[in-house]
Amino acid sequence: MIKNIHHFNFNKNPMKNLKPLLLALTLGTTTIATTQAAEPTTIQTPKQVAGYYHHQIGNTQITALLDGTLYLNPSMFKGLSDTEKTEILKKYYADQAQGIQTSVNAFLINTGNQLLMVDSGAASCFGAHLGSIYNNLKASGYQPEQVNEIFLTHLHPDHVCGISNNGVANYPNATLHIAKTEYDYWLNPNTVKKLPKDKQAGFLGTVEKIKAALAPYEKAKKIKVFSDKSLAFGDIQFKPSFGHTPGHYSFKLKADGQEVVFIGDIVHSHTLQFDRPETAIEFDTDPKAAVQTRLKHFAEYAKEGQLIAAPHLPFPGIGHIYSQDGKSYQWIPVHFKD
Repeated sequence: MIKNIHHFNFNKNPMKNLKPLLLALTLGTTTIATTQAAEPTTIQTPKQVAGYYHHQIGNTQITALLDGTLYLNPSMFKGLSDTEKTEILKKYYADQAQGIQTSVNAFLINTGNQLLMVDSGAASCFGAHLGSIYNNLKASGYQPEQVNEIFLTHLHPDHVCGISNNGVANYPNATLHIAKTEYDYWLNPNTVKKLPKDKQAGFLGTVEKIKAALAPYEKAKKIKVFSDKSLAFGDIQFKPSFGHTPGHYSFKLKADGQEVVFIGDIVHSHTLQFDRPETAIEFDTDPKAAVQTRLKHFAEYAKEGQLIAAPHLPFPGIGHIYSQDGKSYQWIPVHFKD
């Protein structure tokens, strides 16, 4: 065998044979490395899931719908020093550089033969960071055409703008229910004359948004204005909670021996206004009355263990109010159930 080694045609200089081989191997390694480097090195972050949450009371289903998140300037909360605000927010791990976070929520009530709605979100009235309720309603398994009645706690744009879009009703088969005092306050042309000069432009801007939202329902004659003397609609009871606006109402639903109160805007912060419920907010039409309403209702709901649904507490905004001393309170959200 050794004598036939010349058949392999080795060159006298073996390095000449090795150089091309080494070069090929090097180029091959480079190609592999380049291919590996071109592959994605990060995993894309998916979007948040749709904002809806179903909660059952007896045979009635309550569905919380998230419109989005607002960040409020701490200066909007009155009667607390900056230091006091900072300490409260730190305790709740809520001291955010963007401001004081608050949800905008609305709620569906499926009674089995009717689909009711409480408030409707802001749509596009405050910018692109809100306006998700219409899509979240559909994601939750319902259709806008199924909504029969809409109860508006009050007519601020973050509660009423979501009922329509560009002059078209988002809920074409629904009738709106609005307190007469509230309706008159915003839509009576004489109201603005009674306001301070520096408040009139802002008021008129709000009125324009309200009128635009209500327009298709006005045209279809699908607005019912209720007075203080008619405080019931089937299993829904109207509960006066004046102060935030002159005709602000909460709504109590009784179902299968259980209750839930849709409290509206008697509170905007689960931190500042629970620790210090005497704290008013800039949006209150009558800050003194708003504080008195909050103190009265917080005490009542805490004592009774009342289940509540709130448009500005952390989503889904359903839970209980707890107080150990009757002076400060805690928000206890419902536990997630599948």
